[in-house]
Amino acid sequence: MSVPEVLFVCVHNAGRSQMAAGLLHHRAAGQVMVRSAGSAPADTINPAVVAVMEELGIDLSQEFPKPLTTEAVQAADVVITMGCGDACPVFPGKRYLDWQLADPAGLPIDEVRRIRDEIDRRVAALLAELVPA
Repeated sequence: MSVPEVLFVCVHNAGRSQMAAGLLHHRAAGQVMVRSAGSAPADTINPAVVAVMEELGIDLSQEFPKPLTTEAVQAADVVITMGCGDACPVFPGKRYLDWQLADPAGLPIDEVRRIRDEIDRRVAALLAELVPA
């Protein structure tokens, strides 16, 4: 059986999609291929995002925003968008989910933690669907 692949997409690939990818990578322990991308990638990851992920022992310090490519969407089994609007290409046969989440850019650390925790809840539910126990 092949390993399912998940692509998380947001506008800047500096916050939500990076947290989601880090959390799924951590939780899946190799059972899921994880990628993230942005429709208009930023220069760096939001430092508050790196900090709140470090609190969970997940190191995003070496990650960087990546551009969204058609190839990444085509390779994914599940594409999860987080506010990228119409920028994400749609291909027949792909599963698309749109997670409505606040953008952590410019928010206080407590708000970024709340966003992280909501993403973690959704990631745990997704993982249970993709890799049943």
